[in-house]
Amino acid sequence: QVAQLVRAGRQDVQSRVAQLVERNRLLEKELERIKEKLASAAGSDLAAGAVRIGSVNVLAAALEGVDPKSLREAMDRLKDRLGSAVIVLGTAADGKVSLVAGVTKDQVKTVKAGDLVKYVAEQVGGRGGGRPDMAQAGGNDPAALPAALASVEAWVRQRLGG
Repeated sequence: QVAQLVRAGRQDVQSRVAQLVERNRLLEKELERIKEKLASAAGSDLAAGAVRIGSVNVLAAALEGVDPKSLREAMDRLKDRLGSAVIVLGTAADGKVSLVAGVTKDQVKTVKAGDLVKYVAEQVGGRGGGRPDMAQAGGNDPAALPAALASVEAWVRQRLGG
């Protein structure tokens, strides 16, 4: 049955399975590269949607179809691109929410990423934390993600006194 399944003769089954496993591994790596490029492109497009509060760019957005690692990479690129910034990115998949918050070094005395991500995570049924400049969280209420992200601007405005 295995020989039929992998379309090989009985004597070639082992090498055919090894070949298929290797091909699968390469395809998974390629898929990861494509996801990273997609998150990068989406992150670049998002920069235009940042709201200015005083001298600080504030951005809260959802990215679709990205994993937590890609969220962190998009966050790093956005921090570089936006300069002085407070950013929250979120994604939802399989009933779970992933969040990442980033604050540029010049703003960490006023806004802490850990406090911000905790505030947003509580709204999506989760919790999280991290460093003053970068924090992550998870939750289990994807339906609440849009409202949670929409609340970021007011939270940051209050912290900045604007």
